[in-house]
Amino acid sequence: MKGTINLIKKLTSIVGPSGYEDEIREVIKKEVKKLKIKHIEETPLGALIVKVGSGKKKIMLAGHMDEIGILSTHIDKKGFIRFANIGGVSKYGLIGSRIKFVNGVSGLISTEPIKKPEQFSFEKLYIDIGAKNKTAAAKLVPVGTFGVFDKECVVLGNRIISKAMDDRIGCVVMLNVLKKVYNKKLPYQVYFVFTTQEEVGLRGAKTSAFKIDPDFGIALDVTGTGDTPEGYKMAVNLGDGVAIKVKDRSLITHPKLKDVCVKLAEEKNIKYQLEILEWGGTDAGAIHLTRAGIPSTVFSIPTRYIHSQSEMIDMDDVKATEALLEKIITTKDLGNLKF
Repeated sequence: MKGTINLIKKLTSIVGPSGYEDEIREVIKKEVKKLKIKHIEETPLGALIVKVGSGKKKIMLAGHMDEIGILSTHIDKKGFIRFANIGGVSKYGLIGSRIKFVNGVSGLISTEPIKKPEQFSFEKLYIDIGAKNKTAAAKLVPVGTFGVFDKECVVLGNRIISKAMDDRIGCVVMLNVLKKVYNKKLPYQVYFVFTTQEEVGLRGAKTSAFKIDPDFGIALDVTGTGDTPEGYKMAVNLGDGVAIKVKDRSLITHPKLKDVCVKLAEEKNIKYQLEILEWGGTDAGAIHLTRAGIPSTVFSIPTRYIHSQSEMIDMDDVKATEALLEKIITTKDLGNLKF
């Protein structure tokens, strides 16, 4: 558990907004290279593909490396920076947030005076990097510079909060399972794909799936919960196990695929819950529409406060997700399905 927590801290600390996944990819690649796996490659869009196993059928696993962020769009005479969102960034809760740009410069989000609540918008917000004027600010953060939230990872017993848990925790799950199975004789060719630009349109998964042409797809991502006070009504709770996807806005899991996932979870006494997400999607949304269609699902890690600076996960859910993923790629049940 200590090793997993350290890996979570390492991956979530890295600055990696959509389109700028180079640093996080290099860190993940170093982890993979320790295993001396032969098949490691990168796609033109920056996804990292790691292949193990030699069976006839192919399974593509996908966890995205990118995180939500911001992009500088304008600098005024006094050096204050206006910005746009990269991915699903909510304006609420941004005031007072610290930002770190991809070039290492830090700043703070604040707002113009607001007389009425309905006036609050992204247009009222700005970033202060401590520059005296436009010239000084432009040297440090030119227009077009990407950035992310600057928030440390904190361990709260069995639960952990951090920025970028979406989807660095999916990457952690994939790395941990890869370390367990890479030298085993697997019944499939398993492609561990660390994807790019998920937060802006599932782009890295789309191109990677076209390249691999898998028989099955499984995304590893976060999902919301329904267990906070007066929260959204959703049958997923933190600490109740891996969430097996039934449906979201980008995907309906094939009933046969859902059933075999539930069967394997029950056989191994893996704690699970069924997920119906009424908003958002994952890399599986792009994978399942590739070529003639790829039966796909998602193993989701329940997460509170998604797309905020402090996303919370439970380590028991992480363990359950790893256990189910290892089970499904090391047994023949999936390959025996007929579609």
